Amino acid sequence: MTPPTLAAVRARGAVGAVVSRDVPGLSYRTPEGRWSGLDTDVARAVAAAALGDPEAVEWLPADPDARLRPLLAGTAELTVANVTWTMGREAEYPVLFAGVTCYDGEGFLVRADDGFADAWDLAGRPVAVQAGTTSAANLAAWFGRRGTEVRTVVSESVAGALAAYAEGRCAALVLDRVALAGQRSRLAAPERHRILDTVISREPMAAAVRDDDPHWLRLCRWVLHLLLAAEHEVAEAGPDGRDRALAGVARAAGRHGPAIGLDAEWAARVLDAVGTYADVYERALGPGSGLDVPRGLNALWTRGGLHHPVPLH
Repeated sequence: MTPPTLAAVRARGAVGAVVSRDVPGLSYRTPEGRWSGLDTDVARAVAAAALGDPEAVEWLPADPDARLRPLLAGTAELTVANVTWTMGREAEYPVLFAGVTCYDGEGFLVRADDGFADAWDLAGRPVAVQAGTTSAANLAAWFGRRGTEVRTVVSESVAGALAAYAEGRCAALVLDRVALAGQRSRLAAPERHRILDTVISREPMAAAVRDDDPHWLRLCRWVLHLLLAAEHEVAEAGPDGRDRALAGVARAAGRHGPAIGLDAEWAARVLDAVGTYADVYERALGPGSGLDVPRGLNALWTRGGLHHPVPLH
């Protein structure tokens, strides 16, 4: 018997995926109308596994305060919208997080000419934040512990927050640092702005599903770990061993397909569709994307990062 969420997805012919409205590098719509970014490629990987077609995704863009609503209403099966995995969210809502898609932390975009050395220099100044995010609370906690504060200027959208900063009404824009790289690229002269080294929060962004179907949770979790395991095996195999490594990963994961409601070719489809996690990151955030966000914590654990793929055997 096909698990209920997988059955619903197949009946509809698409995975309902909640994504952020306009975050370059994570999920945004290109001028040609294609959804692009790290989060959107995770959704495509799930669709490739479940439906055999990475483009069989019903895109459901949402603002930060509404990213879980379609999931809870049953109109989506997956949220990949730079949502931070927290105990509070799993305790308050009937959701579970399938795995971390991107490790991040909240930071500050400032004008290079303003000479700010670190976040301390922003004390007492207005900073732009987006409604529905944890930015205001994180700012209050970080500056409050140090006996000072900043003034927040709240906008309903990330575009509004960026405008408040770009027009000079705010000394900084506060967002997750990966998102800041994308917003900086939209400024008239990106080279005149920089992201401070200060990080004021832990933001493990993760894929979320409803908590009523462990089979779907398992499927999404193993899609994520497949991407990471594939990167690890390709790195171990060296530049001439990529194809051999990918084929081995596809075989190792594929044989477990029937146990999670899939066929034996699911892993090969995913890797053909989006590649390894390294490939996804490079397209979305690497030098070729124009954002050039260093891997940092998003590197494999063997290279100083936090990503540690669970074995596939």
